[in-house]
Amino acid sequence: MGKIRELFKRQTVKERVKTKKIYVGNVAVGGDAPISVQSMTYSDTHNIAETVEQINRLHFAGADMVRVAVPEMQDALALKAIKEQISLPLIADIHFNYKLALEAAKWVDCIRLNPGNI
Repeated sequence: MGKIRELFKRQTVKERVKTKKIYVGNVAVGGDAPISVQSMTYSDTHNIAETVEQINRLHFAGADMVRVAVPEMQDALALKAIKEQISLPLIADIHFNYKLALEAAKWVDCIRLNPGNI
């Protein structure tokens, strides 16, 4: 156990890069805001009940915000019903199709566009 402690003593904490503070829903991100926890569901987003259940479990576990995959229009259309049932800020993860982002933006707190494939 002594070697592990010695390794940790040698670690240095790096200063945070100064960034602009923004808000995702009611959660501050960047700037002088505390580090926030984001997690992602693994359900098919159009399965509203399962997605809401996963989001509620993530909230209970300490997540500050949650991201859901939006690969198809049925997923984007489900976001309204999901948002109505949760209290965490909701982020839509969009790949390949900008039209999904346009629909999702009506209901979510933030859009994540995958830069490698839009």
